[in-house]
Amino acid sequence: MNPQLIEQLRLRLGANGLPYEIPIHPQLVHLTLGLFIIAIIFDIGGVLFSLEKPIFKFLGLAATRSSFFDVGWYNLIAAAAITFFTVAAGFFELLLANPPVDQKSAWGLNPGWTMLLHGLGGVLLLGIIVAMSVWRGLQRYRWRKDDSRQVQWSYLLAGIAILGILFVHGTLGAHLGEEFGIHVTAANTISKNVDNK
Repeated sequence: MNPQLIEQLRLRLGANGLPYEIPIHPQLVHLTLGLFIIAIIFDIGGVLFSLEKPIFKFLGLAATRSSFFDVGWYNLIAAAAITFFTVAAGFFELLLANPPVDQKSAWGLNPGWTMLLHGLGGVLLLGIIVAMSVWRGLQRYRWRKDDSRQVQWSYLLAGIAILGILFVHGTLGAHLGEEFGIHVTAANTISKNVDNK
């Protein structure tokens, strides 16, 4: 925790160590994840549309290949935009963190290393998601604008690989909350009660 920052900004911290009741970063993280996952899944659905078309016809659903690609594109753009706010909220909440000193995560990392890797990973993922959006936009409006299949296989494989990176990164964030109790109201309350005894 940075006492000078708290004093300078005149923040009144609650039981969770934040100036608001519910941490913002985890909420935005899940929005970013959901939008990115949906974008990749719908682009995969658009590529495999010819295999799925009989299923949609059987279910009586009117679906077109271009609609799948539209959903993928707009969700990716939304994910890129939201990720800026996700990273900003994460760094603000990271500055206010008061991690325990003598604990290790399930991966054997102390809180400082976990926070460092999670913070750097967040910036890296922001860059990756923005780069994926640019790549996707070039495919949609330049390279493959006249093709029925808007995305390249390499783009889809990169998207699937990024899902793996998001899993590792999210697990680091989960360690911060679950194992180290950072910005968790119950953990902070218990810690204060133990310190007062």
